Amino acid sequence: MSQIPESPSRREFIKHSAVAAAGIMIVPRFVLGGKGYTAPSDQLVIAGVGVGGKGESDLAMFAKTGKARIGYLCDVDDRRAAKSRQAFPKATYYKDWRRMLDKEGKHIDAVSVATPDHNHAVVTLAAMQLGKHVYVQKPLTHDLHEARVLTEAAKRYKVVTQMGNQGASNDGVRQLQEWYDADIIGDVHTVYCWTDRPVWPQGIAWPTGKAPVPSELDWDLWLGTAPYRDYVDKLVPFNWRGWWEYGTGALGDMGCHLMEAPFRVLNLQYANAVQASVGSVYVDEFKRGYFPESCPPSSHVTLTFPKTNKTKQDITMHWMDGGIQPTRPDELGPNELFGDGGNGTLFIGTKGKMMASTYSANPRLLPTSRTNEVQVKQTLARVPGGADGHYGQWVDACIAGHGKQTVSSPFELAGPLTEALLMANLAIRGYDLQRPKATGSGMDYPGRGIELLWDNQQRKITNFDEVNRFVQRDYRAGWKLGS
Repeated sequence: MSQIPESPSRREFIKHSAVAAAGIMIVPRFVLGGKGYTAPSDQLVIAGVGVGGKGESDLAMFAKTGKARIGYLCDVDDRRAAKSRQAFPKATYYKDWRRMLDKEGKHIDAVSVATPDHNHAVVTLAAMQLGKHVYVQKPLTHDLHEARVLTEAAKRYKVVTQMGNQGASNDGVRQLQEWYDADIIGDVHTVYCWTDRPVWPQGIAWPTGKAPVPSELDWDLWLGTAPYRDYVDKLVPFNWRGWWEYGTGALGDMGCHLMEAPFRVLNLQYANAVQASVGSVYVDEFKRGYFPESCPPSSHVTLTFPKTNKTKQDITMHWMDGGIQPTRPDELGPNELFGDGGNGTLFIGTKGKMMASTYSANPRLLPTSRTNEVQVKQTLARVPGGADGHYGQWVDACIAGHGKQTVSSPFELAGPLTEALLMANLAIRGYDLQRPKATGSGMDYPGRGIELLWDNQQRKITNFDEVNRFVQRDYRAGWKLGS
């Protein structure tokens, strides 16, 4: 049977149809999906390590952008992971982050770390060494050595980094910076940061009772880098913050939120001196007690920073926690809130003062009537969504690639900021180091009443060597920082 020749019109129709079909094949998938659509293959694939509590809300915010897919979940506690597993049922679940990275590393683009403080660094560096972008809850690390290692690693591995102090993306810190750059308050020489934290037990003895480990919790993995101890009740999921082996106290919890503005506004880097005084508790009617394993119930730390390109003199920063607050400024009305009542940051300059609440929210000039009276030009771009936009900013930067977009709290800033609050903790812990009783009072401590001097190049306190053991702690056998 002979084949009927194709007519020119039919050949042209098929030709144009094929071209059209080919065109459809190369049209970006977000066009086919409609406005705001991101194809699964174009999304940032995120693995979460520590997916309960703050880790749970972090992952939800990443997913909310529509540009990220939560592909992998990891938590040592099935109870804490339950809500995230329900929210992301297609995500593969692991208990050991090392096994997850080893098995799934080639499928992961970025890692979100929200473990207790003592395991931040080991997870983060392992991810960076695999070329993964990282988002790490505050504080960046548990000790000073780890902070410097991660700061340097961010440059070496060229990945997008962000610490989870979301206030760094708020409009408030940018308003404070614009006021300062416009010379509204003159040259800042003193800063106060204060908090009503801790809201967990501190200044207590380690519990004597041993409790059974919950079946859903892998206690050995939870301990990670920390020395082995028997499980005690109520340590997990929150009260670990008050114990030096796992947490960093009120400074670690709130320091990154309250000290970030001074770092950004004044371009602070590394402190060179620190001193502290701490509160004690009464163990009975006649005796005060100090418990060196536990962070104190309150503290006042003074850090000295060398002058920067934005100051004319050294800067003194005061940190206060446990409800201690600085004296109210004369310019503040008697019934006006100082900070937000429980937390705040105060800048004192040669021409005036300015303050803000937690997360650098609600920035105000003092007296507060000046806030609306003084107008300066907006010179700094705002982050869309403010604090909530902190998450999407990181997702966008990861998708764009290293060096293509800015983020609010890269390790370049987060590292030195974390070192400052950990150096404050050095002074607190040095205050509690007991020497043989010289007076018989039991209150003679070698770190009390002295100023600790910091050598930034050698990373050590030069005039009180005992405290240097806390600069870099020893990991438990089987754990190390980096491959």
